[in-house]
Amino acid sequence: MPLNVSILKTRSLTAAVFVVVMLAGLLWNPWSFLVLFTVIHFGCWVEYQKIMVLIDKDYAGISTLHRYSVMIAGWCFLLYVANGNLQLPGLPLHVIGWWGCFGFLCLLVLGEIVQYRTLNIKNIGRSALGLLYISLPLALLTWLRTKFYGSPFTFSDRVPVIMIIGSIWINDTMAYIVGSLIGRTPLSAISPKKTWEGTIGGILLAIGVMGGIGALAGGDWNPFAPGHWMAVAGICAVIGTLGDLLESKMKRMAGIKDSGSIMPGHGGFLDRFDSLLVATPFAWCYLAWVIG
Repeated sequence: MPLNVSILKTRSLTAAVFVVVMLAGLLWNPWSFLVLFTVIHFGCWVEYQKIMVLIDKDYAGISTLHRYSVMIAGWCFLLYVANGNLQLPGLPLHVIGWWGCFGFLCLLVLGEIVQYRTLNIKNIGRSALGLLYISLPLALLTWLRTKFYGSPFTFSDRVPVIMIIGSIWINDTMAYIVGSLIGRTPLSAISPKKTWEGTIGGILLAIGVMGGIGALAGGDWNPFAPGHWMAVAGICAVIGTLGDLLESKMKRMAGIKDSGSIMPGHGGFLDRFDSLLVATPFAWCYLAWVIG
């Protein structure tokens, strides 16, 4: 596949703005992180529900209470897993998150019973899948971002999330460039533009670059050895590629090209964060084991 300079310029410009916004939210403080991922969470949910309606027309019939309660319940789960030091005046976020999650899930069930006099298990299942696909991974990122809040190691509360997101960014970028330059063998019929050459190149370069960053990072703010950076990069690159294919399959079933249009050259929220959503639980398991 030849390298399209015009597309690359559009993607690069959009990506530059995206990186600035992401880094500001990630690195400033836990509150900026929560604001950033609140926007991402609801953006992903809006697109997910749109896709589900296109795949299954019955899902369009969910009540308004169902539609928004499941989103808010998922967001409350992000608050629930946050560090207990984070609180609004006199009330820790994890307490707000617990009661909010419980309350909005109850409203969801109540709304279905009141409107339809029964529970549509299939529609509830699609919403539950959204909680697993979107809310759970973003909650695990919140756990990683806030766990070290207040740590004596400067900057260490940012490192785990940087490892995950950095690995995915490098893999996506390098896979696109390598695939554009030397890609010949299609990876999957689900996403014809992806090639084995690009995929393998992206994975190897992500592991190498992240290992180098881990080696160069100062020990006073980096609590992880280079081998852990490389392991996280490998997990995120491989599983993230599967996440990309999963979202491509969903879009193909829905008959659409992009999940949204918020980012020129990159599509919507799900298009941008599909790899992150699927890779995060696996990277979290590894990092939680290392931290433990």
